[in-house]
Amino acid sequence: MNTLGIDLLNVAIGIVLILIILLAGYFLFSKVTRFDDGKEIRGGNEAAGVYMGSKLLGLCIIVGMVSLSSHSWADMIIWSVVGIVVLILVYLIFDFVTPNIKVCEEIEKGNMAVAQLLRSIIIGVSIVIGTFLM
Repeated sequence: MNTLGIDLLNVAIGIVLILIILLAGYFLFSKVTRFDDGKEIRGGNEAAGVYMGSKLLGLCIIVGMVSLSSHSWADMIIWSVVGIVVLILVYLIFDFVTPNIKVCEEIEKGNMAVAQLLRSIIIGVSIVIGTFLM
């Protein structure tokens, strides 16, 4: 019965940490885009929602895979920061190598094709990065 209390405490700590990590990720991801993510999402811009949701899902994939291979809260936090940095770099590199597509402008206009493409890239990279970290 003693381990039940420890297990519940660990679950609570994990939930609090993942919420903090996701909020930090949302804040940092929003700083990289050249439009107001929150405003676009509140306004019903599906492309902005898909794009932000993809980044947060990608971060969860990385954190989840790290959690499988490590039982250290410090590792989870460190690799979450790495995950945020990697996902920001993915966006910046994609934006750089596709100068004909102005990513932020297209997503702000609601271009779902660009959002879907970025979603695939972000999720794929997250799975690869998460696998490397396991």
